[in-house]
Amino acid sequence: MNRNKWKSKITINNLFKKALIIKKIRNFFSSINVLEVDTPTLSHFSSNDTYLESFNTIYKSLNNISIKKLFLVTSPEYHMKRLLACGSGPIYQICHSFRNGEYGNNHNPEFSMLEWYRPNYNMHDLIYEVKKFIKKIINFKKVDFISYKKIFLRYLNINPLTIKKNTLYKIILNQNLEHLIQKNYNKNDLLEILFTVSIQPYLSEFELLFIYFFPKEQALLAKINDEDSRVADRFEVFFKGIELANGFCELTNHNEQKKRFKLNNNRRIKLGLPKLKIDYLFLKALSSKNMPFCSGVALGLDRLMMIYFNFKNIQDVITFPFDRC
Repeated sequence: MNRNKWKSKITINNLFKKALIIKKIRNFFSSINVLEVDTPTLSHFSSNDTYLESFNTIYKSLNNISIKKLFLVTSPEYHMKRLLACGSGPIYQICHSFRNGEYGNNHNPEFSMLEWYRPNYNMHDLIYEVKKFIKKIINFKKVDFISYKKIFLRYLNINPLTIKKNTLYKIILNQNLEHLIQKNYNKNDLLEILFTVSIQPYLSEFELLFIYFFPKEQALLAKINDEDSRVADRFEVFFKGIELANGFCELTNHNEQKKRFKLNNNRRIKLGLPKLKIDYLFLKALSSKNMPFCSGVALGLDRLMMIYFNFKNIQDVITFPFDRC
């Protein structure tokens, strides 16, 4: 056993530096009049994402009459959108989020998230603001923008929007990646494998990179693009190959969102995953007349710190990571 395992992983000196970065983040949002909010860590509903697994716990009343299954949030997204529907205006939050099964150089089951929402912003407006925000924390020299379609054409010479599933399958076999395929994987599952394994390693050649217009099937909560119905107004941000943020113009049509949740549950069943209870409180918020047109982004705060300190492992910026908590 490591005798120093009781100690904080991050050094005290870096703890002070980290606190200064948090202060700088708060000053940034204060300067542009974005309100800091606080939402629950426990929820009656889990994430509806196909591949995110929530931690769960049981609430018991003192007399054990009332027993309720609760979930640790994978993101504050649903609660923050409920605040938007209440008329909050632009909001941000720094919080802990939880994702089961995620642990490694860039992952910890409990991690820090920075998430913010901008009413009346489209995807491009938010991309500009995210770039401006990152510049306040990390000094980069160059930023690149490329569509999901063009990144596939660049590295694999295929169009992800028109390619057939059988062709994708052959490419995966040729790259000896068949061990990553599970039964009932669809076209977009195969695209995600190729993006992660065959494209993302090359993104380290870029300093700051925005990839936008992801396939609509990979955007459960995002608005479909007005000019190309095959893609959603969704973007991801990478810094020297490390995924840093995920954002999009929000889907605010509650009927469409409910339909997507149901389709997602059908997809989970085909993959042998449990069916998830739909968050009707979130859908109620979307149906509110006060729910604004808006865009939002979730940024991994620990990863931002990791990049700032030039560390290779996210555990080095967390006080007590998974192996020490």
